[in-house]
Amino acid sequence: MKKITTEKAYIKALNDVNRLMSKGEENLTNKDAKDITLTAKAIQEYEKIHYPFPTPKTITEMIELKMFEKKLNRVTLSKKLGIGNPKLSQILNGKREPDVKFLKAIHKTLGVDGNFILENV
Repeated sequence: MKKITTEKAYIKALNDVNRLMSKGEENLTNKDAKDITLTAKAIQEYEKIHYPFPTPKTITEMIELKMFEKKLNRVTLSKKLGIGNPKLSQILNGKREPDVKFLKAIHKTLGVDGNFILENV
């Protein structure tokens, strides 16, 4: 995998991937598919360094991020967590403190790191 070290190389890599993908999946050769995979990995590494995603600082921010990642709305999330929608809304709006049951549920269901929970309660 070739490492991307400049913004110019980054933009070129993005354009290369877009050009190959515009062929359509059925028209890609094995070499094209391999090039896309390797270039995409190099793009991801460059983006980790130069365009870092802000990390959540509160439990509410973490839950909202996990909801976005898993494409969940509040109703679906409340069912998955085994709590009522009003309780979830109150917690996310800061009108109610999360209880132990809720914190365990977000750890198990959403995969929120236990250390993050302990540091942010």
